[in-house]
Amino acid sequence: MILVTKWFGVFLVDKEKEQVVRHLLFEKEPKAIAAKLALVQKGEVLPEERKLAQKRMRVAEPRLSSLGKPEVVDTAFIKPVDYGFSPQLMQKVMVELGKIRTREPLPADRFIVQAVRALDDTIEMINLMSERLHEWYGLHFPELADYAREERYVKLISEKGVRDAILDALDLQLESVGSELEDKDLDVVQRFATTLLSLYEEKERLEMYIAERMQEAAPNLTSVVGASLGARLISIAGGLKRLSQMPAGTVQLLGAEKALFAHLKQGKRPPKHGVIFQHPTVHRAPYWQRGKISRTMGGKLSIASRVDYYKGAFVGDQLNADIARRVEEIIRKYPEPPPKERRAPRQDAPPRRSPRPPQREGQRGAGGRPRWSGKRR
Repeated sequence: MILVTKWFGVFLVDKEKEQVVRHLLFEKEPKAIAAKLALVQKGEVLPEERKLAQKRMRVAEPRLSSLGKPEVVDTAFIKPVDYGFSPQLMQKVMVELGKIRTREPLPADRFIVQAVRALDDTIEMINLMSERLHEWYGLHFPELADYAREERYVKLISEKGVRDAILDALDLQLESVGSELEDKDLDVVQRFATTLLSLYEEKERLEMYIAERMQEAAPNLTSVVGASLGARLISIAGGLKRLSQMPAGTVQLLGAEKALFAHLKQGKRPPKHGVIFQHPTVHRAPYWQRGKISRTMGGKLSIASRVDYYKGAFVGDQLNADIARRVEEIIRKYPEPPPKERRAPRQDAPPRRSPRPPQREGQRGAGGRPRWSGKRR
C-alpha cells in the first residue's frame, strides 16, 4: 500500500492494481482546502494522512517519511472529477492558497538583504552629494576640507554656514582664498548640507538595524565576521538559506564573481577571496597567506550559516578559536613568501604565432613589394 495526497484528499493506493483502497476527501470549501495545502507545502503531516497510515506502508513523497518509506508511484488514475471536485473549484483553491502563502511572516534574512541594499544605495548617494558639496562650498571656503572630513564637514556647513563662524567653531585663524557668497547662495548650500547630514543619520540607523537583526537571525555568522560583513554575505548569496547550502569554496569567493569568470574564460589568475577580504584577519595577512586564511574562513562561515539557518546552538566562540588556531599555524608554517614561478600556459590556449624572419636589404618582390627571406611556416 502507498499513501498518496492530492489537492482534494488523501488516498491509500494498491500500486500493482492501480486501485484506491481507502480515501479521505477534503471539505469542498476553497479556504479549508487551501489551509491544508499550505500545511503540506510547509512539510507538515495532515491528520487525514495519519488516520490512513498503516504498518509496512509506503508513501508517495519524502514529506511523509515518518509514516513509511518513500516510493515513486504514478497517481494519474486518481482524478478529481471522479470524486466530485471540479476544475473551477481547484482554481479557487489555488487563489486562496496564494493569498495564504503571501500573508505568511517572512524570515528575518529577507529584511536583512533589503537593509544591506538600502545601505549601499545610501552610501552611494552620500558619496555623490559629498563630492558636490565639496566643490560647491569650496568656492567659498576651500581650506575647510583640510580641517574637517565627512560628517563633521557637512555638519559645520549645515549649522554654521559662513566662513567666519566655522573658523570660530574650529578655533582657527587663517586667511581663505575663497570668494564671498551672497545670502541666497549660502542658504541653498546650507539646505543641501542639511539634506546630506540627514543621509548620514539614516546610514547610522540602517547600520544599527542590520546589527540588531543579524544578532537575532544569524548570531554565529555575526560572531565570526561581524554584523556588517555577515549581512553582506547573506545579501550576495540571496538569503541565509542559500548561503547555508553553498559549499565552503563558494562562500570563500562570494563577491569575486567577475574575477572568477575572468579566470575561467581568459585564463587569468584565480581569485583567492571575495568580500571576506574586508575581515581584518584576511586583509592584514601577507599576500602569500591570504588564500589559506580565506579558505579557513570560508569553511567556518559555511558551518556558521548552517547552524544559524537550522537554529542550532551557539558555536561562534568555538569557530573563532578554530580560526585563530589555524591562522597561527599558517603564520608559523609559511613565514616567507614562496619563490616566484613562471606560470605554465594553458592547454587550451591558442598557440603563439612565430615571428617573421628579418627582411634583407634591397630584396623586393614583384611590384616593388618587399620579399621575405626564408620559408614560411
